[in-house]
Amino acid sequence: MIHLRRVRLPKPAGRGFPFDLPALAGLEALDIRAPVTILVGENGSGKSTLLEALAIAAKAVTAGSADAAVDPTLSGVRALADELRLTWTKRPGRGFFLRAEDFFGFARRTDEIRSGLEAELRRVDAEYADADAYARGLARTPYLNELRAIRDRYGDGLDARSHGESFLHFFAERLVPGGMYFLDEPEAPLSPARQLAFLALLKEMEASASQVIMATHSPILLAYPRADILSFDRSPLERVRYEDLEHVTLTRDFLRDPEAFLRHL
Repeated sequence: MIHLRRVRLPKPAGRGFPFDLPALAGLEALDIRAPVTILVGENGSGKSTLLEALAIAAKAVTAGSADAAVDPTLSGVRALADELRLTWTKRPGRGFFLRAEDFFGFARRTDEIRSGLEAELRRVDAEYADADAYARGLARTPYLNELRAIRDRYGDGLDARSHGESFLHFFAERLVPGGMYFLDEPEAPLSPARQLAFLALLKEMEASASQVIMATHSPILLAYPRADILSFDRSPLERVRYEDLEHVTLTRDFLRDPEAFLRHL
C-alpha cells in the first residue's frame, strides 16, 4: 500500500547544504508510485540525506539508535525535513527508520545491558549469600525478568549470531502489517545470500500493506520486482529502469570479465 504518496520539496535560495544538492535542484514535488521505492546514487549524491529527512518529517521511530529528531549529526537534515510537505493516503502509526550502522551500535548496547544484568545477579548472590532462599529470590527477580525479556526477543543475543543473521532477526522481529519503513543501506551487514533473504522480507512487507522507502547500492536489492527506482545521479533525480542503472551494468560487466577490469587497476 502507498501510505506516503507525495513529497513537496522546498526551494529556499542561498541556504547551502542540503538544499543545494544537484539531484533535488529544480524538483518541486516527488510522487511516490509504488509500495517499494528505492533511492540509488553515488556516495554524496543525496539519497541518504533525503531518506533521513523523510523519516524525520514523517516522525518515524528510529530503530537501534538515538532518535533522528535529536541526533546531532543530522542537524542539516532536520532543516530540510522542516521544509518538506508530505501528502498521505493514510498516515500509519507503525514502522521505523533504520540505518545499518545504527544496528551495530544497538547490538553492542544490548550486549552491554545483558552483561550488566548478569553482573548484578552475581552481586546479589554474594550480598545475599547468608540470606534465606526466599529473600535471595526476591532480590534476584528484577534482574532475571529483564534478562528473560532480552532472551525472549533476541535469543542468545544479537552478538551471538553473525552480523547478517542478527540484522535479519532484528528486522523481522519489528515488522508489523501496514507499517511505514525508511531503510538506509540495509545491505551493509548482509552477504549476497542474506540479501536474497531480505528480498523475501520485502515481499512479505508489501503483501502486508506496508510501504518501504530504501536507499541502497546493492544490485540484488535494486532488483526487487515492481520497485520504483529513483536515481540521484541525475539532476534533477529521475526514475530509471533496473537494467539501465550504472550499478547494475558495471557489476554485470565486471562479473562477465573481471580480468579486463583488474588489468586497468
